[in-house]
Formats: sequence, structure tokens, C-alpha cells
Amino acid sequence: MKRSFQSLSPQEALHVAVFIEERNAQIYHRFAEMFSSFQDFSSLEIAGVLWEMAVEERQHSTLLQRRYEARFGQAACALTDADIMEIIELPLLDGSGVFDPQAESATAHRRALEIALRAEIAARSYYSVLAQSTEEPDLQALYTELASFEEEHVRFLEGRLTGEIPSQLGDTGEE
Repeated sequence: MKRSFQSLSPQEALHVAVFIEERNAQIYHRFAEMFSSFQDFSSLEIAGVLWEMAVEERQHSTLLQRRYEARFGQAACALTDADIMEIIELPLLDGSGVFDPQAESATAHRRALEIALRAEIAARSYYSVLAQSTEEPDLQALYTELASFEEEHVRFLEGRLTGEIPSQLGDTGEE
């Protein structure tokens, strides 16, 4: 039976968060490979952005996995993102028209970035609401950190869409 993310214990929530970040790294990597196969400038540009997103998601997964091991050791947890009712941070290109052969590549490029941005905004909002609604300090800290991960992604993608391109993900230009 599927469970609400909000009902998870700190161990379960951290474990599932690892799976979500890893799943998204794989999704962004597959999208990047699809775009790079087109071999035109715009498609290669979006592939580069998607590879950066994949790397960032994988880094978050690794960071969260290390935190899990430090806190819970090798304690087993059988839950994955598939066991959760909510769909958290799932960028989907299906049915979006990104690959429409009639669309201009710049338009496809923009739509792909917007799809990723929507997924990241939804995840940021979801984790922020959880952080505000939980009274459990460990969960509140985890949800706040997850929301900040998503905020980095949102800023990066917004920068790409507006042309204010950060030199790399996580670089907001702020000192």
C-alpha cells in the first residue's frame, strides 16, 4: 500500500529522498542523451543543461546517502519513491511537444527548460510546505534542506530561461 511522504519517519524520508534524487539524475541523463543525438547547436545546448542537472541530482543523492549512512548506518529501509503516493519532482517530456518536428528548435529548447523548471518548482513548494507543517526537528531540517536543493535548481533553470546563465549549477552569483 502506498504511503504519504508526510507520514514517513526521518529514516524513511531520507531514504526515499535519495531515491528521488537518483531517479531524477537518471531521467535528466536520458533526456540529455536524446537531445544530444539531434546534433544541432540548440539540442546540444539543452543536452548540456540537462547533463548539469543530472550531475547535480546525483551529487544530492550522494550527499543524502552519506547522511543516511552516518545517521542510520546500514539499517535497511525497503521504501522507494514508488511506494509514495505523491509524485515528487518528476520532470516529464512526454506529450509536451518538445520533440515536435514542426517546432523550432529554440522553442523546443525553451519548452524542455520549462518542463524541468516546473518539476523543480513543484518539489521546492512541496518540501517547503512539509518543512513548515512538521514539528519533528529532524524532518523539518531535512525538508528545509531538500527545499534549498530545489531552490538551487529553480534559480539555475530560471537563469537559463532569462539568459542570465550562471556559470554552473549552484552558482547564483551571490557573494
